[in-house]
Amino acid sequence: MAADDLIWLPALELAALIRARKVSPVDAVDAALARIERHNPALNAYCTITAEEARDAAQAAEVSVMIGEELGPLHGVPVSIKDLVFTRRVLTTGGSRLFADHVPEEDAVSVERLKGAGAIILGKTNTPEFGHKGVTDNPLFGITRNPWSPSLTPGGSSGGAAVAAATGMGPLALGTDGGGSIRVPAAFCGIYGLKPSFGRVPHGPTFPGWQNFSVTGPMTRTVRDAALMLDVLAGPDDRDRWSLPADSGSPFLAACENGLEGLSVGWSADLGYARVDPEVAELCAEAAERFESLGCHVEVVSPGWDDPEEIFRTIGAAETHAAWGQRLDDAAEQLDRSFVALLKHGRTVTIDQYLAAARRRHELWTEVQRFLARFDLLITPTVAVPPFPVARPAVKEINGEPVSPLGWIPFCFPFNLTGQPAATVPVGFTAAGLPVGLQIVGRRFAERAVLAASAAFEAAHPWATRRPPLD
Repeated sequence: MAADDLIWLPALELAALIRARKVSPVDAVDAALARIERHNPALNAYCTITAEEARDAAQAAEVSVMIGEELGPLHGVPVSIKDLVFTRRVLTTGGSRLFADHVPEEDAVSVERLKGAGAIILGKTNTPEFGHKGVTDNPLFGITRNPWSPSLTPGGSSGGAAVAAATGMGPLALGTDGGGSIRVPAAFCGIYGLKPSFGRVPHGPTFPGWQNFSVTGPMTRTVRDAALMLDVLAGPDDRDRWSLPADSGSPFLAACENGLEGLSVGWSADLGYARVDPEVAELCAEAAERFESLGCHVEVVSPGWDDPEEIFRTIGAAETHAAWGQRLDDAAEQLDRSFVALLKHGRTVTIDQYLAAARRRHELWTEVQRFLARFDLLITPTVAVPPFPVARPAVKEINGEPVSPLGWIPFCFPFNLTGQPAATVPVGFTAAGLPVGLQIVGRRFAERAVLAASAAFEAAHPWATRRPPLD
């Protein structure tokens, strides 16, 4: 099979061909590495490329196939790992000059499980410093660019992961999501991204901070690839005291066949408080209408809870300062200026403010839980705007009206506060040819419903053959 065909194969199909001895893991890895060599210099998706280690692993994987060993579900399939996630004996910087030479001696649980399933690591993907913002750049490795228009951002903080998956630089990417960091770049790059329920995928060992918000999850070109990846990643581990007990349900991959027949879906264009770019709003409203044709009932809703941005910013800043605040005094000049600003804000948060925000977070959980008791799923835009220039740290106005610092991602961070699963599916392109995503939120622990809805939408309106204009 030609290299250009190999790089676009879904992981599910690639793994089956490898097991059937119709594709060599060596060829699959070589094709991905050639793609990285060709396009990474311009896009900066990968900050560390482990070519030698990947080729060695591919050769070992081929031997295992040929001698008839038992093979894992991802045997021989290339994968990228976000640079926030620890990888044993592979540089892991968190996008920070403070850790420019940091090489862990232990894999994160997620990496350990991917390796155990036979996946082959291609390298580490770029992230803002400690994943603190929704665009991908840092003082150590520079700017990651959107493959649909390189002058624009791919979003963040899993921006490198999204670019890698979108451009054929590996079919699977491992991201993390503390406030939209899987869903934002997936939407901006035209791929699928799934933020699992909090605790579904054990988190760590990792850098400190964001432990109460962040989850690890798949970023892929197809829904079934994400489900396959989640089947590998999910399950308890005592190294993460918040990890969920073992799930007795069917495989997540099987849930992709369930469809939407009879489900009740709430559609909210703005959650009652968000401003949304007109093109994004129109594309997402059209997508919401299409859900009716998939066999579910769609109702226009206004959930009724208040904008939780202050809750998120207060807790996030305080916990980030608790993790890194001492570096303001001895290493501020080495840090990203926006990270310094976050730390300074965190230093001003009082214990009373922190505890009040924690109480309001619990109240938000109650409101969201009660709302989702009425609906199987909630759908919203993923991001309120299309991709914007790389030079901007964020969007300051929408439709000519000023917005708050997180006003361009108003649909993402609320569900990090509450922990429900949420995914983004591509729903179309703006007049300028930029991808737009629709968010699908499920009830607590209801990844299967989210995956079923995502797969049904993908089957009716496939997106994987629409690729960035690179070749």
